[in-house]
Amino acid sequence: MQENKPITLERDCDAVLIPVGTPIELPAGTVVLITQALGGSYTVNVNGNLARIAAKDADALGFEIEDQADKAVDKKMTGDGRVDEDLVWEQLRTCYDPEIPINIVDLGLIYACNISPLGTDGNQVDIVMTLTAAGCGMGDFLAEDVRAKVLTLPNVTEVNVSVTFDPPWSQEMMSEAARLETGMY
Repeated sequence: MQENKPITLERDCDAVLIPVGTPIELPAGTVVLITQALGGSYTVNVNGNLARIAAKDADALGFEIEDQADKAVDKKMTGDGRVDEDLVWEQLRTCYDPEIPINIVDLGLIYACNISPLGTDGNQVDIVMTLTAAGCGMGDFLAEDVRAKVLTLPNVTEVNVSVTFDPPWSQEMMSEAARLETGMY
């Protein structure tokens, strides 16, 4: 997939304006430029505005929709029933800020990740995260992306994601690699 190449939407498509988080509908025939395609969603430039198109609407862009069947439904417990915390962090690294091509872990947006056993009912994962800007309207969308992706992991039956702004995010929270990649060192 080539970014910044004009694509004409093949059908009407739901999207969300970035950074305000306002849902919109893009009509079939609208020309967009993909500026970022990471973590399963697409950030597009449409008439000078950025919008996020979810993975479920990839076909509107002319791409095949990946099978996103809810793996959490009827999921069986595996092994000893524990959650591999490394897998949780690996999954979190598949979530991206729609404006910055760096995953939310390397951006320093994850403040806490706690796993609690629920007995025979599986495990609960509680995640505390922040956003790069307190006024960003994309918080609910990022939190839902995190929740949905972590919920697909073996032995995870509940995921709670809370967004906080205490302490406020700053570029010092980014990994060294992320600071180098963005030139914020």
